[in-house]
Amino acid sequence: MDYQNTANAVGDCLLSYTKDESGWKVCKKSNDVIVSWRPSTEFPGNVYKGESVVKGSPEKVWECLKPVPNGLRVKWDNNVKKFELVEQVTENVTVCRTVTPSAAMGIIAPRDFVDVILVKQYEDGTITSNATHVTHPSCPPQSGYVRGFNHPCGCICVPISGEPNKTQLFSFFQTDLGGFLPRSVVDSFFPSSMVEFYSNLAKAIKSLKDH
Repeated sequence: MDYQNTANAVGDCLLSYTKDESGWKVCKKSNDVIVSWRPSTEFPGNVYKGESVVKGSPEKVWECLKPVPNGLRVKWDNNVKKFELVEQVTENVTVCRTVTPSAAMGIIAPRDFVDVILVKQYEDGTITSNATHVTHPSCPPQSGYVRGFNHPCGCICVPISGEPNKTQLFSFFQTDLGGFLPRSVVDSFFPSSMVEFYSNLAKAIKSLKDH
């Protein structure tokens, strides 16, 4: 499988989501976080976009978000129980397995996802993680987990001119959770979970500052 090309395509896809304003409908607003959705063109579900201005420099925000084993993300993100490196493809491209805990009061069983992830930095200082599902010979589906599929998703940390200690953070989720979940469960889970994601991230950044 050409992981590099797949990863590059996801990077382009996410950037296009930030630039294309059409069709997004706001489904949740809370404490400066806006969550919108529109039908996905990748699978028969929705793509969700979160956006907020986060207190913290892009470097600090990225420190909390970066997709690495033993990184900070597993400590603060309630939806990431375990994060494993499956293959280091190039310096900026990896294949990783993410394990998520059960959610929605146990209605959503534990899941695992295998993704190719591209970390990309742009000239203006924007830092991004871009992921989509792939298969990998050393990571077949495992008992005890429903295998889910992430379609192009990730986080984009954008510097704010004149505000070095603030970051505009876009997050995109479009996930086929697999299994036989009622659509209503999925549609109510993501917006709430994304607001919680921003709130937990803010606490994680604050605790970084205190060290």
